[in-house]
Amino acid sequence: MRIEQDSMGEVKIPRNAYYGPQTQRAVDNFPISGRQIPPELIHAIGLVKWAAATVNQQLGLLKNADKEPFSFEQADALINAAWEVYKGEFDAEFPVDVYQTGSGTSSNMNANEVIANRAAELLGQSRFEDRKPIHPNDHVNYGQSTNDTFPTAIHVAVAVAIHTKLIPAVQRCAVTLLKKAEKWGDVLKIGRTHLADATPLTLGQEIGGLARQMELASQRAKLAIEPLLELPVGGTAVGTGINTHPMFGAKVSKLIADQTRLHFHEAVDHFEANAQRDGLVASHALLKSVAVTLLNVANNIRILSSGPRCGFHEILLADLQPGSSIMPGKVNPVLCESLMQAAAKAIGNDTTIALAGSVGGQFQLNIMMPLLADAALESVSLLAGAASLFEEKCLRTMEPNGDKCLEGVEKSLAIATGLNTVIGYEKAAMIVKKAFREDKTIREICDAEQVAPPEVLDEALDPWKMIRPKE
Repeated sequence: MRIEQDSMGEVKIPRNAYYGPQTQRAVDNFPISGRQIPPELIHAIGLVKWAAATVNQQLGLLKNADKEPFSFEQADALINAAWEVYKGEFDAEFPVDVYQTGSGTSSNMNANEVIANRAAELLGQSRFEDRKPIHPNDHVNYGQSTNDTFPTAIHVAVAVAIHTKLIPAVQRCAVTLLKKAEKWGDVLKIGRTHLADATPLTLGQEIGGLARQMELASQRAKLAIEPLLELPVGGTAVGTGINTHPMFGAKVSKLIADQTRLHFHEAVDHFEANAQRDGLVASHALLKSVAVTLLNVANNIRILSSGPRCGFHEILLADLQPGSSIMPGKVNPVLCESLMQAAAKAIGNDTTIALAGSVGGQFQLNIMMPLLADAALESVSLLAGAASLFEEKCLRTMEPNGDKCLEGVEKSLAIATGLNTVIGYEKAAMIVKKAFREDKTIREICDAEQVAPPEVLDEALDPWKMIRPKE
């Protein structure tokens, strides 16, 4: 252990840690979940600190204790140290629990201390000396407050994760389903509404509907980025911009936008941007809709693959692992189940975010921001990860069971819908009831009762005519 001192006194810190006393106090104060803030958020904090240091140097605002401007070497060390945090080289140096101070101050200071100590190293000096060439508050945190930079990092982390992880995963699902739909256009099957037999369609048409769901989900994921593009940086403590340059927020936002290739920009109103996390709430509401789609598609495929003898069994899924510890040979739709669970968790996270966004924000600050960040990033990570595996190991390898699909059409009573225009609804309903009662097909009853000439029945009961009535 080593001993360092802050404004509250001496603190014992692990000997080789890059963080300092304020981080250690938070570690001691919040041994709650054992979960650190997500890596994506750590990297986003590093990006914000990199942009802030770059802008402060450009504006000539970084000065030593003697008021002399930073040397090129000092500024370069600070900027490079922040860049290394952004690139994930110091994730292990962020030990503070998610359930910490609600503003995220502990994690902001964690970053400030790590960057300051790493910058000292880059300058060829010991990071264990009391007097260091770069100070966590005076230099790394210059022109900033946790209250504007931490929510800025949240917006950046979530938007980047949606853009780089979730949208591609959902798009891959859509593309794969569309390819299956085109390939399965001649697989005739029975439709189902209310889980009851309905008129026929093709398996390609059914899967095409799922593909369109995924396409729309991808569009909603893109829309989820929009509410995050206004960045609070530049508002400092309460939105007034105290202790920062008037151009700081705009310039930092521009650098972040250039680096991420997302259209981030300075908030229109810093009082709103500091105080409320409505944008994150709106963003996650759209992510919830994506989760609903993923859960629905996975559940439909799970049910269509049920069997093999006592279920629908119209889709064949790859055998991935034994499904039971007691029933030999049983195989389950595990990828569907995995995605459904991930989606359910994301839907639950939406309630957490709505509550934290509303109750957590009073006056000039939301005090549930670490939780908001953790829940939102968890949702993106779970949905993206589960959807990627679902596409790779389930959608890509599934095949149609054409014989089983056709069997359903031949046995279906709903095929009688084609008789409505020939003999009327009431008489057709009587034929349906008789066919069910006598365990016969609709065609068998129609032939026995001679309800219409054979050529008329051929036309009326042709399932292909039913699925393409406009042709």
